[in-house]
Amino acid sequence: MHIPDGFLDLKTCATTYLASGGSLVYGLRKMRNKLGEEQIPLLGLMGAFIFAAQMINLPIAAGTSGHLLGGVLAMLVAGPWAAFFIMTSILIIQSIFFMDGGITVLGANIFNMAIVQVFVGFWIFYGLRKLIKSPLVRAFVAALVGTLVSAMAAAFELAISGTIALKLVFPAMVGWHLLVGLIEGVITVLIIGYLMRVTPERLHFIKREGGELDV
Repeated sequence: MHIPDGFLDLKTCATTYLASGGSLVYGLRKMRNKLGEEQIPLLGLMGAFIFAAQMINLPIAAGTSGHLLGGVLAMLVAGPWAAFFIMTSILIIQSIFFMDGGITVLGANIFNMAIVQVFVGFWIFYGLRKLIKSPLVRAFVAALVGTLVSAMAAAFELAISGTIALKLVFPAMVGWHLLVGLIEGVITVLIIGYLMRVTPERLHFIKREGGELDV
């Protein structure tokens, strides 16, 4: 899903940079007193896993690619803002050292994968609490829908920039990421199910289940 340099126009790059930068400033304030030392090793392991998973790319169209995102998985383990920083760190490293996504479009890639997927997944997971009791089922739905909406955001950015017509890029992105989302949903359920058994006290959604939403 990483968008390369040259595929978005100036207005789209600037707008997404502003949105991502504003989220970064706000997120730093939110996380200032919430991140404990005991969480850092788990966040590091989560970041390393997601980084490795994102390196497996499936070509789609117009220079774009599809791959596992991992934002919903990180959100369920650590909460939305911690997941935002995990994803942002991964995307910055990939763009600078691995040429996976460009520098000029880094704001857009952060917006799509660190903001859209994470927070769409967050609100879906918690919004379905009364309708779907099983947290694993909700985790699957959140990962699937979050991935699809993230792909839609990328498609609209490419279309708005005049890179490719929406009628071409939208079905390509959504079609491929429907498959990616299904796989991501399964992987998310497997990992969360395992963590529920071995270390439930470290899982953000377990601690907040039935309580006030912590955004």
